[in-house]
Parts: sequence; C-alpha cells; structure tokens
Amino acid sequence: MIIKTLNFLTITSLLPLFGIFLLFLIPSSNESWCRKISLWVACLTFLFSLFLWLQFDAGTSFFQFNSVFSWFPNSNLYYSVGLDGISLFFILLTSFLIIICILVSWSSVRVKLKDYLICFLILEFLLIQVFCVLDIFLFYVYFESVLIPMFLIVGIWGSRERKIRAAYQFFLYTLVGSLLMLLAILLIYFQTGSTDMQILRYSEFSELKQIILWISFFASFAVKIPMIPFHIWLPEAHAEAPTAGSVILAGILLKMGGYGFLRFSIPMFPWASIFFTPLVFILSLVAIIYASLTTLRQIDLKKIIAYSSVSHMGFVTIGIFSLNIQGLEGSILLMLSHGIISSALFLSVGILYDRYKTRLIKYYAGLVQGMPIFSVFFLFFTFSNIGFPGTSSFIGEILVLIGLLQINMTLAFFACFGMVIGAAYSIWLFNRVNFGSLKLDYIDLYQDISRREFFILLPLVILIIWMGVYPSSFLNNIHCSSLNLIESLF
Repeated sequence: MIIKTLNFLTITSLLPLFGIFLLFLIPSSNESWCRKISLWVACLTFLFSLFLWLQFDAGTSFFQFNSVFSWFPNSNLYYSVGLDGISLFFILLTSFLIIICILVSWSSVRVKLKDYLICFLILEFLLIQVFCVLDIFLFYVYFESVLIPMFLIVGIWGSRERKIRAAYQFFLYTLVGSLLMLLAILLIYFQTGSTDMQILRYSEFSELKQIILWISFFASFAVKIPMIPFHIWLPEAHAEAPTAGSVILAGILLKMGGYGFLRFSIPMFPWASIFFTPLVFILSLVAIIYASLTTLRQIDLKKIIAYSSVSHMGFVTIGIFSLNIQGLEGSILLMLSHGIISSALFLSVGILYDRYKTRLIKYYAGLVQGMPIFSVFFLFFTFSNIGFPGTSSFIGEILVLIGLLQINMTLAFFACFGMVIGAAYSIWLFNRVNFGSLKLDYIDLYQDISRREFFILLPLVILIIWMGVYPSSFLNNIHCSSLNLIESLF
C-alpha cells in the first residue's frame, strides 16, 4: 500500500533499477548498446535529480518529496524516504559522478562490460537510498549493501595483482566496523518501538545509553570516512581499483561516514556528541597532519591522492563537531568539493595509467612538454586541492576555520599547519610530474588528452569554479537544515 504518491525523488531512485532491467535484456556481446543504455539511464537520473534541486524549498528544514510505503506495519516499520538540504546535494553528486564513471570506462573496460555497468547502476541505486531513506534500519541495510558492488568492482576490474586482497580488506574492515551499529539500532528499536528517524529525533536516551549508542555508530562511520587509525583499507583499495572505482570511492563512499554523523550521531545523541568532541578533534588533527606527512613519502600516484583524502576528511570531521553553523556548513561544502576535486585527480591519474600502464611517480617528468592540455587541467585540480581562493575547497576550509576559531585558537592553528603541508605535497607532486626533462628511457611516445577526456574533465572545472565563486547557490539550500541540526543540540 502506498500512503503517499510517487514523486521526483521516487522516480530518481527507481531509474537505476530500470536501467539494470534493460541491461539484463541485452546480450553481453552487444557492448555498444550496453554502454549507450547505461549512459542514457545515468543521464536521465541526473536530470531528475536536477528537478529535485529546482523544486526544493530552501526556506524550510522539513523533509521534502516524502514517500511512505507500508513495509511491516504490525512492527511499526515503514519504508520512508525524503530530502532535506543536507541530503539533496549528495544525491546530485552521486548521479553526476556515475555519468563520469561510465564515460571514463567507455573504452578501457573490455572484460565483462555488461556486469561492470550493472554494478555501477546498482551502486547508484543504493547510494541514492542511503542519502534519502528516513529509517535507520533501512539506512543500515543500504549502507552495508554498497560494499557488495564496490567489492566486485575492485576485485574483478582492479588494475593490479593485489586487487583481490584489497577488495577483501575493504569489505571486511567496513563490515566489521558496522556490526556495532546494527546492535545499536536493535537496542534503539527495543527501547522506542520505532526506527523512524523523524520519531527518534525527539526520543530521549539516558547519558549512559547515549555514550554506548554514539560509540557504536562512531565505529561504523569512522571506518567509512576513514579516520585514523581506521584508514588502512583506503590506500590499498584506491591503488587496486579501476579509475571509475576510485572516483566513486573517493567522491561518494567516503562521504557516507560524514553524512552519518550529520544525520544520526548529532541529532539523536546530542549529549554524547558534545562529550566526545575532544576525542574527535584529536583524531581529526592527527589525520590532517599524519596523512599529509605520509603523503610526502608515497611513490604511487593513487596512494598520494588517497592519503590526501584522509587529510581532507579530517577537516570535515573537525567542521562537523565544531557544532556551530559555520563549521557544519563548511564541512558539508568541503565534502561536496572534495567529491569533485578528488574525482578529478583520480581521473587525471587514470588518464596517465591508460596510456603508460604505470602509476609510479619516478617514471614521470616533463609532461608539460608532451601533454600541455593535460598539464593545465592537472595544475587547476592541484590548486583546487590546496584550497586556492576562487575554488570550491577554499570556501569550505574558510568556513571550517571560522567555526574552529569560535572554539579554540590552538585547534585552528594546527588545522592551518595541516593546510600548509597539504600545499607542500600538492605542489611537489605537480612539479615532479609536469616539469623537468622527459624520461625518454621509460616513455618515448606522449599523447595529450582526447576529446572525450577533455569533455569529462571540463564539467568538473566548471563545478569547482561555480562552488568557489558563487557558494550561496549551495549554502542557501543547506542553511535551514544546518540550523535545525544545531538547534537539536540545545
């Protein structure tokens, strides 16, 4: 029984499933049609997600585009979905990056292409559900289900011999981290009789229960972000994943942990969130500085970007637990920005790997002479990763620092120190790869980016500049939901 009618959000959620159904009808040998159908379905999903943005009412903090489906009414369990300002842009980012993933794999994937595309459409469906479902039990189901297609993408279509090990490491780390969250959800259900997030927001838990539940949720979200010392799986997964796998892993999957903190930990356990704020600050500062210093020692291009992601997500968690409006909005904007910039950097590395079949930095130098257009794009993405004024990261980092300055000057100083180290490894990487003499002993034929690669990277440049120059188009929609989140703490 449908309690509320279908809307744009429901259609956006179901379109990837429709694409999967169409792909099952097409023979695996017809690779051209498999590519075209998956691309058209991904584009249609993105178009409907844009309609969500256009129809979104920025003046309210209530969930919009709600649909409620009867699931187990006798157990007070309903399948409910809805959007607020926080989840809106994560759905937009998901549907946009899936298009990029399909395009970047257009000619590079030649083994089991149909299965590969089905995995990405399944991943899109699950991620959209993660960001719009309003039931914590269903959130857990989708949160964990994301592991399955990602495990297959890394394990089957990974680029090197250690891909099976990396896939298992990714799967087991994140699964074990989430088992405590499942136990916490069952405890919540037995106490309150509901798993509806909108009801639980107004449920009260004792201080001891809040601490236990907060730690259980933290165990899952900290592994997903990942926070140090739960980060071991990330560099290996990135190093072995195909380019599109790295894009979706860095662009979306890392954001699920931050989203979980915003959606569940802070509004449901406000006392425990304040209590554990010093712990989160310490872990975040360690992540910012340690990951930045570790990045300087890496020799694999993908691992360099992976460790830089750990550092950037440290900024995100500091912003979230600053528990003021500037920090919260800065962390959300920084997550969106990182999703675009890290994806662009992994795409750039993927372009090099497709041509020269190596990601070791020692084989590259002087690319500006043989690949000038690529070097211009790489320079732009490098400066965006630093947080250069006019780019999207600059706005997010400034807001996070403003939020930190309201709490503690020392925290802000160490965070700024991490930004300086980040600038050091980013400029060092660009200098090593693009300047100097060409290493003709290793690579004797250089080819600049193709037209398809140019038009894949160009929208990312436009988005980064748009968010950096006109952030209010994003912040206006986020503001009411962020204020509502702050009010739940007091």
